[in-house]
Amino acid sequence: MTFKPNLISQTTLKDIAEALGISISTVSRALKNNPRISNKTKAAVKKVALELGYNSIYLNDFHKKEQSNLIGVIVPKISYHLYAMAISGIESVAEKHGMHIIVCQSNESYMREKSLVLELINVGVSGLIVSLASETKDFLHFEKLSEHGIPLVFFNRKCNELEAHKVTIDNRQAAHEAVNHLINIGCKKIAYLGGPEVLQINQDRIQGYYDALNSAGIKKDKNLVVYSKFDKESTFTAARKLLYSPNYPDGILTFSDQIAISVMLTAKERGIVMPEQLSVIGFNNEPVSELLEPSLTSINQPGFEMGKQATKLLLQSVEDPVHPHEKKILKSVLVIRNSTNKNKTI
Repeated sequence: MTFKPNLISQTTLKDIAEALGISISTVSRALKNNPRISNKTKAAVKKVALELGYNSIYLNDFHKKEQSNLIGVIVPKISYHLYAMAISGIESVAEKHGMHIIVCQSNESYMREKSLVLELINVGVSGLIVSLASETKDFLHFEKLSEHGIPLVFFNRKCNELEAHKVTIDNRQAAHEAVNHLINIGCKKIAYLGGPEVLQINQDRIQGYYDALNSAGIKKDKNLVVYSKFDKESTFTAARKLLYSPNYPDGILTFSDQIAISVMLTAKERGIVMPEQLSVIGFNNEPVSELLEPSLTSINQPGFEMGKQATKLLLQSVEDPVHPHEKKILKSVLVIRNSTNKNKTI
């Protein structure tokens, strides 16, 4: 079961009371763990309060009396295929352990992510599984979790500044492999179109890009490295910066399939033929990738397995709070399709 409450809920004590057929004062006392209220009534009030999205600092105290069966999950966007699969993986493990998940979207916003962390602490989650928002540069809000004894697991997007469990792929190696593929099919002028520069995952991928160029004896060109936000206007601006230059690249590794699509549309707008004049590689292997023309070569990340492993680490920390933090690195696969399927003839 997945709760998706509105964390800016307008639910009142009256709403909870009407749902249960009890008085408002009884609801208030139950949420404050008043000993005059039976455990059965307290449990019923807690259940309805959570389902209706009611937020109260008293819920946190309530959960201290009995272990919560809730896991908080914060992702940038549920619409990204990787996160949809990860949520399924999280739920598959959580369900087997009698846990429920509360899924929240940061929408790539630092302020929203910060607010969600505080709200989930107040709800009384047993732990938190997070993939960082692209705007996040400060991580103090996550330190509040340890103050409340709430374990944290980062997956996919993580930060090196905090000690926590982490589940990722080897982004540096994945980017290295992708650029090697572009070199092997004959590309000479290879660009990297990244996401927001602040993301650690972005830095790992660009390092892999540089590693591959160095191994092949290809000189770095700072003009071939461009960063972008995730909105459509920003990705198209970045793609045009690369492809409308007089000597445009013949190969591009992109941060995501969404950004790769902007590159492909810009290439068609510019009259550049793919893959003969331009080869493109994405990240995440979105389902739409094989439906594009040409179909998109992409790096497949094991989203479902990421979710499973993150949840196992979290439950392990719930049972054993002093267990050392672990970093699990899962295997990615380069899925080769027509956007790089060519014999270099130009």
